[in-house]
Amino acid sequence: MTTVTHHTAPTRFVEADGVRYAYRRLGPDGGVPLVMLQHFTGNLDNWDPALVDALASEREVILVDYPGVASSTGTPAATIAEMAQQMITFTAALDLDEIDLLGFSIGGFAAQDMALIRPRLIRRLILAGTGPKGAPGMHGWRKDIETHARAEVPTGEDLLYIFFAHTETSQAKGVEFLGRFMARTEGRDVPSSLASRDAQYDAVLEWGIPDHSALQRLTGIRCPTLVIQGDNDLMIPTKGSHTLVGLIPDAQLRIYPDAAHASLFQYPAEVAKDVNAFLG
Repeated sequence: MTTVTHHTAPTRFVEADGVRYAYRRLGPDGGVPLVMLQHFTGNLDNWDPALVDALASEREVILVDYPGVASSTGTPAATIAEMAQQMITFTAALDLDEIDLLGFSIGGFAAQDMALIRPRLIRRLILAGTGPKGAPGMHGWRKDIETHARAEVPTGEDLLYIFFAHTETSQAKGVEFLGRFMARTEGRDVPSSLASRDAQYDAVLEWGIPDHSALQRLTGIRCPTLVIQGDNDLMIPTKGSHTLVGLIPDAQLRIYPDAAHASLFQYPAEVAKDVNAFLG
C-alpha cells in the first residue's frame, strides 16, 4: 500500500449544524487520534509536513479548518469559546469519543477551553506556542507582530518575522520550513479570508483582556498536558507557558532554544519525538 503523507492526504468534508468542515486524516487506524488545531488564519497546508508525517508515523492524525476558514464553510468564530464549541461539534460529527489534542497558538486557546468543557473527550493535551486567558501580555500583539500577522496577502517574510527568532540560525530553519510547507502541489487548501482574519483577531483580543481570575480556570484541566514553546516567543510571551504549567495540575514544559513562536516548525523531528513519547 502507498503511504498517505501530508502531501498526498486528500481533503475530506463532514457536515454538522450547517457547516461543511474541511479536514484530512492520515496515519494508522486504531487507537486515540490526535486532532490538531491550527494557528491564526492557518489552513490545512500551513502545518509543517515534517512534523505531521513524523507524528502520523505512530498514530492517526486529524487536521481541520475552523468554520469560515479556508475550505470550511460557515461563520468564523469571533470568540475562543465559540471556536472551541465548533471543534467539539466537529469531533462529534466524526464520532470521536476520545481524542488527544494539539493546539498551536490560537488553536491552543481553543484547546484549553475544550479540555475544560469536555474533559472526558480529551485524553492528553499538547499546548504549543500559546498562553492562558487573561494573563499579562496576552491582550493583543505588539505593533510589528500585528502588522506582519495581519498582512492582507501574507508572504514568506511575514511568516519568518513572526514565527522564528530574529537570529541567523533560527531564520535559516525558517527558510527550510517555507520550502517544506509549500512543497504540496496538488489539492492545496485555499487561503483564509480577510473576514476570518478579523474575526480571529477579535477572538485573540477578547481572550487576552486582563483578568487575573480567569487564570484559575486552568486548575480545572485534569488531563496530562505537555506545553511546548520557544525560548523567546515574540507573539505570545514565553512567560505565559510557565504560567500554564504552574496552574495546570498535571503539566510539563518543554522549551526549545533559539526559537520563537513556531518552535514546532523549527524543530519538527524533536517536537514529534517529544509529542509521540508523551502520547505513548
